[in-house]
Amino acid sequence: MDKSEKTKKSSVDRRDFLKLAATGAAALVASAKSAEAEEEVVAARPDTGAPKASEAEVLTTDRPGSDFMVDVMKSLGFEYVFSNPGSSFRSLQESIVNYGKNKDPEFITCCHEESSVAMGHGYFKVEGRPVAVFAHGTVGLQHAAMGIYNAFCDRVPVYVILGNTFDATKRRPGAEWSHSVQDAASMVRDYTKWDDMPISLAHFSESAVRAYKIAMTPPMEPVVIVADSDLQESPIEGNEPRLTKLTLTRPPQGDSGAVAEAAKMLVAAENPVLIADRLGRTAIGMKYLAELAEALQAPVIDGGGRMNFPSHHPLNQTERRGALLSNADVILGLELGDYWGEIHTMRDQLHRSTRNNYKQGVKLITIAATELYSKSNYQDFQRFQEVDLAIGADGEATLPSLIEEVKRLTTADRKRAFEDRGKKLAAARGPAHDRMLEEARYAWDSSPISHARLAAEVWAQIKNKDWALVSGGGGWAKRLWNFDKYYQYIGGPGGGGVGYGSPAAVGAALAHRKHGRFVVNIQNDGDIMYAPGVLWTAAHHRIPMLTVMNNNRAYHQEIMHLQRMASFHNRDITTAHIGTTIEDPNIDYAKLAQSMGWYAEGPITDPAALGPALQRAIASVERGQPALLDTVTQPR
Repeated sequence: MDKSEKTKKSSVDRRDFLKLAATGAAALVASAKSAEAEEEVVAARPDTGAPKASEAEVLTTDRPGSDFMVDVMKSLGFEYVFSNPGSSFRSLQESIVNYGKNKDPEFITCCHEESSVAMGHGYFKVEGRPVAVFAHGTVGLQHAAMGIYNAFCDRVPVYVILGNTFDATKRRPGAEWSHSVQDAASMVRDYTKWDDMPISLAHFSESAVRAYKIAMTPPMEPVVIVADSDLQESPIEGNEPRLTKLTLTRPPQGDSGAVAEAAKMLVAAENPVLIADRLGRTAIGMKYLAELAEALQAPVIDGGGRMNFPSHHPLNQTERRGALLSNADVILGLELGDYWGEIHTMRDQLHRSTRNNYKQGVKLITIAATELYSKSNYQDFQRFQEVDLAIGADGEATLPSLIEEVKRLTTADRKRAFEDRGKKLAAARGPAHDRMLEEARYAWDSSPISHARLAAEVWAQIKNKDWALVSGGGGWAKRLWNFDKYYQYIGGPGGGGVGYGSPAAVGAALAHRKHGRFVVNIQNDGDIMYAPGVLWTAAHHRIPMLTVMNNNRAYHQEIMHLQRMASFHNRDITTAHIGTTIEDPNIDYAKLAQSMGWYAEGPITDPAALGPALQRAIASVERGQPALLDTVTQPR
């Protein structure tokens, strides 16, 4: 017999054994008692709650509620569950492993709930569909909360299934009480889009599908479904509920009249500017933005929330942001997380001041799904920006009609004007690129290694591969490397929460694995120390990736904040290292990674040693083992 038949026979034999053992034990107890003693037990039962012999039988079930829940998860197409194990969803986990054969979804073992969520965050931004994240009761959800908040701010549909025991009479004494709660999702309700606590399996099916649908409708946001432990573990009684059909909502498109008005403004403009932040919801978004920019021969400023626009495209004028905005007569913002911040500058001084970066009379247009949805308590929506035309719709879904209308309105004369504008923009891009390269040469041979040198050395080794960067900010890599495919960049954490970077990179690397792409993560040192256990997850689940440490041995942004405060207060700036550096002792990230199954080298301080070390690490990744280089870098 095959392995599955052996497993089935083994489980049946064990179940029969338990039943026989229970009835046998009950019979033995009954035969050992006199009739008088039995009557005394029966008489005492209403007060003591002592069970009858038949009630002591060990009960088993071939079909717990959690099996049906797994069927629901399979119907939604979840490939993975990212989770640290927890008793509140023990039945669900067992059903995934044994009933679901640990495939679609496969259980990915995480060492921290925040890492579970961040892995799901990174995975979605590559694959375009969510995974499930399990969290254990009150304590698990509180660990997961920071990751959920990052996803909320970044408009990413993390799908959380939370274990909880609602019925107080079903809770085991001790920890199960402190891990259970009346309103489980309330802890994260301010920064999730929807939640529910199903009380029946039919209810679970409908709510699970509803949650998926709501999460995947722009603006995409996290959702929470509470899976009651008793509902998971109890046998399915009567007719089994049917699976609820999923039909995703079409992303909202811009009103045709408003789109026509926007096109008219753009075609008439002498100096239009396009700014995109979280526009690139899929690869199509990047394609559409290029088509719109080329139709207008208009410059694009990439805000970096997603992979919006090819980095070496002649109309990518991100390096010329200031000059473009100051001369623009129409600015189109596409899914901007912070429109006000894109076109203003705030001086962080004792008395903060702001200035406009645009000229008087400029026309401002916004196309964003966030116009349709917002919450009040958490202030991720940024400062209010007055605009001339606000289109509440998904940017990616609205671009085709905008492109069509722009082309329809473009006369021969305007087309010639657009072509002249495109030539001037391409010519202006050259000097800006040269200035950027000159900046990159600063401290080229210095030790510790400069950030630009690190990015350049990595690029020299990977540029001919099918590569993807899974780091959040991008930094010098985003400026020096040639990004021309949608999957090559995933943007940052959204909420700026430290601890996102390393698990998001591992989640993204898992999504890339099936496509055979070479994954690079330039990893901040402070971030990885929030939850370094994700290194074990990558090694355990055979997720190949190259991590190059950006190890400046400090929370350097905070050093600069303390220096600024000391200057404001007329005090000593040399004390800014206190409480902000990661030294004495220096952390050996190579040994940390090696202890969890990675190939690793370092610390590397000599820039000349970086190239050969990269070659060795890349060879390890191509053999299927994740690799880490501990490179010690300049503060900034």
